[in-house]
Amino acid sequence: MEVEIAGILFLFVSFFGLLALGVPVVYGIGISTTCTLLLSVSGMPALTTVAQRMTTGIDSFSLLAIPFFVLAGELMKQGGIANRLINLAYALLGRLPGGMAFVNVLSAMMFGAVSGSAVAAASAIGGIMTDRMEDEGYPRAFSASVNITASTTGLLIPPSNVLIIYALASGGTASVASLFLAGYVPGFLVGFALILTAAFQVHRKKLPKGEKVGFAKTLTYLKESFFSLMLLVVVVGGIVAGIFTATEAAAIAVLYAGILAFIYKTVTVKDLPSIILNSGKTTALVMAVICTSMAMSWLFSFQSIPQFISSLLIDNLTNPIVIILIINLTLLIVGTFMDMSPAILIFTPIFLPVVTSLGMDPVHFGMVLVLNLCIGLCTPPVGTILFVGSGVAKVSVSSVIKPLIPFLVTMIVVLLLVTYIPQISLWLPGLFGM
Repeated sequence: MEVEIAGILFLFVSFFGLLALGVPVVYGIGISTTCTLLLSVSGMPALTTVAQRMTTGIDSFSLLAIPFFVLAGELMKQGGIANRLINLAYALLGRLPGGMAFVNVLSAMMFGAVSGSAVAAASAIGGIMTDRMEDEGYPRAFSASVNITASTTGLLIPPSNVLIIYALASGGTASVASLFLAGYVPGFLVGFALILTAAFQVHRKKLPKGEKVGFAKTLTYLKESFFSLMLLVVVVGGIVAGIFTATEAAAIAVLYAGILAFIYKTVTVKDLPSIILNSGKTTALVMAVICTSMAMSWLFSFQSIPQFISSLLIDNLTNPIVIILIINLTLLIVGTFMDMSPAILIFTPIFLPVVTSLGMDPVHFGMVLVLNLCIGLCTPPVGTILFVGSGVAKVSVSSVIKPLIPFLVTMIVVLLLVTYIPQISLWLPGLFGM
């Protein structure tokens, strides 16, 4: 056990030390993994093993869904979808006191779900809504804080790339279809809770309401956004019905989004090279992280790290509620300085055996894990969505922190509900027999 503890300490100290020095996550994972393996295996075998594990780590049919969903999201982002969804949200909620904040939340939820990307939602919706809300009398920092937290709901509501990555990291114990179904209730619950928090804030600050939209105009907005929203039905419905796999659904999403963009005449043939290039860059970054993270995941098994941590927690703590609370706190801390994809790939193999030994369903844990990391995306020092949302709103990160706190507290409350009420996550998969 002494050798295992030495390996564990060296791995985590070197990894977090590299992060502290500002080394990119993908290099930090690869370097710390290789150096740790060199402690117990000679040079050439260690290097070839890491290279082999990186290659086999992405040799998965299900991972083909990621570049397709990324491309579909890029087509949606540049296809004029954001404005259509904002108009629909305004027609539904804009007349309420503080309604523009509600429109921000609902628009980010819809666009995040359609595009499958929190960054796309934060940039596309935030870039439009901050100006519109300022025109109505809302502070820009407040608008940014609403957009930042609401954009993360698209990572829970399918189709979501991070749920596909978790399905891979879980070793097949949680299917993509069951995770997609499980994400709806937690995702909508977060969105509803954010709307309630926004309602309290706008009442306290006496912020204005928008103009009433007539029934005819509402129908027009609904017709304009109908086919965009139908993407969710086509993709998730096809997977659940067994018509096609998640990877095939991703390819269909690209075809659907492309046809829609050309019908709307918001994307031309000349735009395709830049759209494909941007999608390729994003996919390359994601796949590079997956490569190195899968190598580190293999090293965990080689060093018996999951078994060590599992026995450490279970042997010293007898209350499952406390153990799961400690895991939540750990993931919340991890989320503040690590991006979502590597965090899922690194910590799923560590904590999944612990929670399953306590009787927790892998699908349920997937929702808890992703929601934890969603909160991390909104917090400094590395919160991606925090910086994207602040950037598109043209406000400083420091000015956003104060109005952001009530929304973060709300997300933590929802996290506790999702953690300790399993049926929030498992009701829909159970309804469809998954």
